[in-house]
Amino acid sequence: MTKDIGVHGNLFGGIMLAWLDEAAATWACSVCQNPNMVTVKIDETVFEKPVKTGEQVNIYGEVKGMGTSSVTLYIEARNKNFYTHKEETVCSTLFTFVRIDDKGNAIPIEESIRKRYGSC
Repeated sequence: MTKDIGVHGNLFGGIMLAWLDEAAATWACSVCQNPNMVTVKIDETVFEKPVKTGEQVNIYGEVKGMGTSSVTLYIEARNKNFYTHKEETVCSTLFTFVRIDDKGNAIPIEESIRKRYGSC
């Protein structure tokens, strides 16, 4: 959208970070089978290529680590050329999420889930 594009015709980095956080949070909730996951850390993000108006952005994720109450995900955004179907990485980072209770305190992720991803 026009409001998301800067004077150089590129997507604002903050908008991209918001998209990455939303996608990562959705993935964290899915992996941990629980909706009570919150972002606690975003590692360094390097914007390798600009995203231009009209480009499609696809976001991919992979579980990189699982702790007692946390999950770390590698998240990568790629732009896709509609004509060649080629994708190029535009940015990537690691997100860490923690499972919380109703008061915001960290609580354990179920053991069966931790075992499934524990060897990441």
